[in-house]
Formats: sequence, structure tokens, C-alpha cells
Amino acid sequence: MKISYNWLKQFIQLDWDADRTSALLTDLGLEVEGVEEFESVKGSLKGIVVGHVLSCEQHPNADRLKITKVDIGAAEPLQIVCGAPNVAAGQKVPVATIGTTLYTENGESWVIKKGKIRGEESFGMICAEDELGLGKNHDGIMILDQSFEPGTPCAELFDIETDTVFEIGLTPNRADAMSHYGVARDLRAGLIQNDIHLEFITPSVSSFHVDNRTLRVDVDVQNKELCPRYCGVTISGIKVEESPAWIQNRLKAIGITPKNNVVDITNYVLHELGQPLHAFDANMIASKKVVVRTAVPGEKFTTLDGVERELHQEDLMICDSEKPLCIAGVLGGMNSGVTERTTAVFLESAYFNPVSVRKTAKRHGINTDASFRFERGIDINSTRYALLRAALYIKEIAGGTISSDAEDFYPKKFEDFQVFLTFEKVNSLIGQNLSTDTIKSILSSLDIKINNVTETGIGLTIPSYRVDVQREVDVIEEILRIYGYNNIEFTQKLNASVAPTSKFEDYKIQNSIANQLAAIGFHEIMTNSLSSPTYVALTEDLKEQHNINMLNPLSKELSVMRQSMLFSGLEAIEHNINRKSNDLKLFEFGKTYHQYGDQREEQKHLSLLITGNLHRENWGVAEQKSDFFVLKGILDSIIERLGLPIPKASEVQASIYAEGLVYRIANENIVSFGVVDQKILKHFDIKQQVLYADFYWDNVLELVKQQDINFTSLSKYPEVRRDLALLIDQNINFDTITEIAYKCEKSLLKEVNLFDVYQGDKVPEGKKSYAVSFILQDPSKTLTDKQIDKVMRKLQSSFEKQLNAQLR
Repeated sequence: MKISYNWLKQFIQLDWDADRTSALLTDLGLEVEGVEEFESVKGSLKGIVVGHVLSCEQHPNADRLKITKVDIGAAEPLQIVCGAPNVAAGQKVPVATIGTTLYTENGESWVIKKGKIRGEESFGMICAEDELGLGKNHDGIMILDQSFEPGTPCAELFDIETDTVFEIGLTPNRADAMSHYGVARDLRAGLIQNDIHLEFITPSVSSFHVDNRTLRVDVDVQNKELCPRYCGVTISGIKVEESPAWIQNRLKAIGITPKNNVVDITNYVLHELGQPLHAFDANMIASKKVVVRTAVPGEKFTTLDGVERELHQEDLMICDSEKPLCIAGVLGGMNSGVTERTTAVFLESAYFNPVSVRKTAKRHGINTDASFRFERGIDINSTRYALLRAALYIKEIAGGTISSDAEDFYPKKFEDFQVFLTFEKVNSLIGQNLSTDTIKSILSSLDIKINNVTETGIGLTIPSYRVDVQREVDVIEEILRIYGYNNIEFTQKLNASVAPTSKFEDYKIQNSIANQLAAIGFHEIMTNSLSSPTYVALTEDLKEQHNINMLNPLSKELSVMRQSMLFSGLEAIEHNINRKSNDLKLFEFGKTYHQYGDQREEQKHLSLLITGNLHRENWGVAEQKSDFFVLKGILDSIIERLGLPIPKASEVQASIYAEGLVYRIANENIVSFGVVDQKILKHFDIKQQVLYADFYWDNVLELVKQQDINFTSLSKYPEVRRDLALLIDQNINFDTITEIAYKCEKSLLKEVNLFDVYQGDKVPEGKKSYAVSFILQDPSKTLTDKQIDKVMRKLQSSFEKQLNAQLR
């Protein structure tokens, strides 16, 4: 939120510099995230001086150019080539001297330099209004008053406003500070705590009076729960035109583009007092009646942005006797707003239910300054005051007369919160004993009314604008905020105890595996647990009835809790590929959520995604695509790191995979993995293969806790390797060879590895050649050739008998 320092000074005339003020605002909880300077005229006319045109002659080489001699109060006049049709001798004109920076309407800058134009030297530039930022006229140069002295800086002749703008990171609970008045009110409390007492200026509306009653608009509030207060007044005989410069400068400073005087006044009061307003063209209100009601299901309405929207039955609408005019608290209608043809307005100031406004705004994907404030809760007691303030501004600036009484529908007055504050609670939460006088002073500076004081505490009434202060702890937080967090004393001694933890704690195992994955080039991602309901249609594994729907979704794309980690991971891959990052290795620890009847289930997972090349492009490394076996090797290493035995793989029954496997231990799924189905990738516009693995982390943790860790010393005797080239049938896989080998030799065989596969014209049809290595070792002695040969003969014989294998 942007706050203008000049605007703040209208309420509290503080002469501090911006740095000191921003420091105090931050201490008060209104954190200043940035400070920037604003100039009503970009560059503040630096380097622009008054010039007197002494002579003006035709350029010898250009029909549309003139050569002028201009006195700018220097020792010698300047020669300036000018192309303006209205330049003439005797004029007083603004001159941009050499080195001056000028700005375009888009904010781009350019510097005036000495140059030659069609062969004639030019030492500056005679400027038009739009080139200086003083207007939009570009028909010719700007002609100044003849009384101005040559050489006078133009910055002294024009009303140029400079301002300091604070960018405040406003937390959602601080609805009271969503205006300059609210920030000034907080600043006053902070100054009082620093023993600085300045007058707090509240704008007066005492001059409001009804000029006539010729344009009455009746108000019918049909839904009193969603609209507890509604105020309105009509103003006729107005003239819609540009706002005066002072309003435009205030709005421009905080990033708002001025539109016309009426709309600008409603925006001005919004940011001044925090009360959203809306001005309707009174002549567009049918039967001169305003009806506040909820929408009819399926009702259509075109908003100010030109979008036709289908209304929901819970949307609160401002209507006339025939049609909707505005979505209450969110956005006005296309055909009911103020235009240059408007001569009378109905000005609205209301309080709408915050929950209703937020639901409507999110439902239609609209976010406005008004909805931002209504959603968080405005001060219901400032509604009429803001209306009168804006009406007086419109009357003063746009002309016209107040043509009706100020209607005020407020059937049930809101009661201010009552809180009893105990001194013991204050001191225990703050950790420091504050005097009763200090507490009372802070509460008074915050407009919190003290009803009674006892030995144990204080009875308080909370002002209506503090919608976030409803409990004793909220009041204590306010006291601490104004007293100053930096003023709390800390003890020099810090006591802490170390609690024993199990080596099987989830976070420890997660960190171990995360470090392992990061070491081999994986990047950890954290994706949103909220997902799109359309993803369940991409696979038969997920069911729509298992979705957990959000009651108040941010958007349709984030309206359910995810049932699978895959789709949020694919969103991350899509995002990176669209930014030319095609080689990815990603992992994520996260949860999935399911609705099973009346029960909800939450499951933890570790997901891995690999796509593109295995290694980054490099002249010394051959390109290698990531494939299924790369993923399998990574999973095997993770399982080994967890201290679990690598189980036998079986075919996975999941439609998310084009092909895949699953590891199970004790009939529990450990990890499923494979190649993601092309139909799913197409939905995300991913055109390259993606490999996916899904660890069932809850099952993993249970198995890890049951696993005994055994340590054995490294053998001091050497390993021996022997190889066999086996000619086998094509349907035989390597797992079968491994299983036979370990059954054949249980004591000496340590490892079996497949290091080459050949299928081609040099082997019989239906056959393939496996080159397999065998690692043998005896932990108690060195193996002899006789022992080795005996083992290898036994292995060969087993392969020949059980697999009909042949040695090549």
C-alpha cells in the first residue's frame, strides 16, 4: 500500500525527514518496505530556464526549421535550431539547456546535447508543453509571460509538487490502516509514546447542507445481513471534467491514474479515509430507486471492465427497479457509471459484509481497491462521514447542488467490543512490568476508551474501526506495538534443554535422502497442495468422489486438495520447459489428500521427476538421455541408503504410467516408478519423455523403524571377478539369472552384474547374449583357482540346466 507523506501531513503536521518517519512507522507494525520520490513534473524542470527570442530566421537548408538567437541570461545568446511553427522574435520561451534531461510521456529519458541540425549548430532546445510535462499540447512551443526575466529557472515559475511515498507492507489484520487517515492516526500514537504531542487534524463536514430536494432516490435494502448500513445522497447540476492539479498529484503519487473529477474524488476519499464510495449517474437509475438485493441465479451483468458475468445467487447487487447497476463492494456496471455527459450523480457509501464481498470477488476473479477494504472490514461508523466529505468535494470541484437528504439506512447499530484487560496478563505476555500510567497513555492514544480502572485491570471499549481487536491478547499486542518491541529488555541468560530424539525421526530421514538426491544433481521443489479438479479425469487411478473440495477457493484451478503428487510436479516441469530449461531432475516431499466417505485421509510421499538429458551439454561428455534404468538405479540407491533390501520388482497397475514397475516389501508398496503416459503429458504440452517415481513415505518410515542395522568389517582378502557370456532366450530377464546364481552359490558370491547385452545377426533368431560378471570373495581367506573354477562350473551348469543357456 502506498502512502503519500504530503497527504499524511494534512492530518498531522510533522516536520521529520522521511527516513525518521519510516523508521517509526515500521516500529509501529506498518513496515515500510520502500521509499520513493514523486514529482508532479518528471525532472522538476531542472535545467529549464526562461529564454528571450532575440531573432528568428529561416534555416538555409530546411523549409520547416528556423534559426533563433535566444537570450537565457548568460554572457552570450544561444543559437538554437527550432522546428515549431509558432516561434517568433520577441517571445519569452522555456529553453532546455545543454545537459538537461527531458522525459517522454512513457517515462523514457533523453539528454539535450550540442548538435548540428541540417548543418547549423544548435545549443539547446525550445520546448513545447508536452515536452516539459506541463500539458499535452504539441502544436508549437510554449509561450511564457513577457514579464519573466531571461535566465529565470522555470521551476520557480510553475507549481511543481514533490512528495515522498512510503510503500507499506500492510498485514491483513490492519484494516484500520488502509488509508492515510488511519496511518496518521497510528503515527500520532507513536509520537505520543515518544513524548511528541501534535494536533491531529480531522477534516470537518459541518458545512454540509441540503440545497434543495429536487432529486430524491429511494433506497430499499432487502438483505440487511449482507448490507447492515447504506448511505446515499444526490448531487445535481455537476460538470464532469478534469480534476484540479492537487487531487491529480495526490492520486498520481500513490499510483492511481486520474479519470475525471467525480471519480477522482471518490478515489481520493477512499484513500484518505478508507471508505469505498461509488458514484452512479442518477439519470441511469430507473424509477429513481436503488434496491440492494442478492442476484437471481443465472442473472447476467456486464461490469465496468466490459466483461459479461453470470451472477451467483449469493452475490449482493446494487440495482434499480429494472436491472443491476453494480456488484456491491466489488465493481460497478458498464452503463451506470459517471461519464462526461453526466449532470447528476447518486453517491453511495455503505458497509457490506466482509465475507460476502470476498466470496463474490474471488468467485468472479475481481480485485479492486474497494473489495480489498471491504473484505478486511471497514469502519461502519465512518460510512456517513465519508459520504458527506465526498459530497462537499463534488459540490466544490464539480459544481452543482446537494439535491436530497443524506439517506442513512442503519436499522441495527453495531455495538463496540468490550474488553477487560488485566495488568497481570499484560506483564506476563510482554515479559516486562509496564506502569499503569504507561498502559493508560498508550490506550488513550489508540482511541481505546477507558471505562473503569481497578486494582487488577481496566475495562475498555474498542473503537469500531479496530475490527481486529476483540480479545484481551489483541489489546496487549496493541500496547506492545506502541510501546515498542525494541524497548523490551531481554535477560542476559538463556536457558535451553536438549530433548532426546530418535534416529528414525521423519525429518532426519528426509534430510538424509534430500542430501543424497541433491548430491547427484536433483533440485528440491515445493508445490501447492491445492490443485485443479480437472486432473482426476486424466487417469483412471483417481476418482472425483475422492476430491476434498475447498469451501472458499482462491480460483477454480486451486479448488481441491491434490490426490497425486504427479500433476503439481508436471506443472513445475511445464513452467521450466517454457523457459528453455529442458534437462530437469526434481524431487519433492509432500502430501496427498483423499475423501473416503465421511473420512479424510492424508498420505505422505516422496516424488521424483526426471526429463531431458542426464547431463548438461558439454563438449567432453556425450549426450545421454535420461531413461528408465537411470531412474531405477537412483531408486535402488535410495532404498540402500534407507537400509532396506532391494525388493523384486513387479509390474505396476497404474494408468499414469505408459510402462512401469513397483517395489513391495512385506506386501506394502514402497515405490512405483515408470514412464509417464503420453496422454497426461499432452495435457501439460510436454513433448519430451518424463520419468516419475512415487515413494509411499509413510510405509517407508514404518519399514525403516523395523530394520535392524548390522555392521560388518571390511574383508582384508581380495575379491575375484569372473565373466560369462551367456546365449539365452529373449524372454529371460536378468533377475532370473541373479536369482539362480545366488541360489547356486550362497557363501562366496557377493555380486552379480550385467555389463553387456547383444541382439543381432550374429546370434540365432529368438536369442540374445548377456555378458554377466560375478564377484567372489571369502571373508576368511584368499580364494584359490581351484575354488573359483569349481564355483564357476557350478554356475555354468545351473544356467545350462535351468535356462538352456550356452556359452559364447
